[in-house]
Amino acid sequence: MMVNDGIRARELRVIDNNGEQIGVQTKNDALRLAEQAGLDLVLVSPNAKPPVARIMDYGKYRFEQQKKEREARKNQKVINIKEVRLSPTIDENDFNTKLKAAQKFLEKGDKVKATIRFKGRAITHKEIGQKVLERLAEQVSELATVEQKAKMDGRSMFLMLAPKNDK
Repeated sequence: MMVNDGIRARELRVIDNNGEQIGVQTKNDALRLAEQAGLDLVLVSPNAKPPVARIMDYGKYRFEQQKKEREARKNQKVINIKEVRLSPTIDENDFNTKLKAAQKFLEKGDKVKATIRFKGRAITHKEIGQKVLERLAEQVSELATVEQKAKMDGRSMFLMLAPKNDK
């Protein structure tokens, strides 16, 4: 934002600190008014004809803007994607361990990407891997929704799970 002497326009439409329009004035007259009030002259709308400037406490204005940005950042929720790797020939206990890990991630509010990597000739039986992923999705169905169904990508198959919103 342009402030005080940084303003290049010759004539400005001036608004005082109470929000009332003073009218169109030269830059020097507007600066004198701002100086008398002990405030700054800030260019609010540079593209208007004539440009609009406001008399305000610029330091206080910037502080308020930064405060609003901090509040907005504080309320932001960062969603991470956690990966759980499975194999098409996974055993029951190993599956349960991976299931618990996926449940823990979903409870934290993270998305889960379940991946199956096919090695060697196992790629000829994609349906086995798909059954494992569908079983995982079914087991966590009360915690998550399937965001992306099982899909092949090269030699691996993956499934995206997003946590359910309970609000």
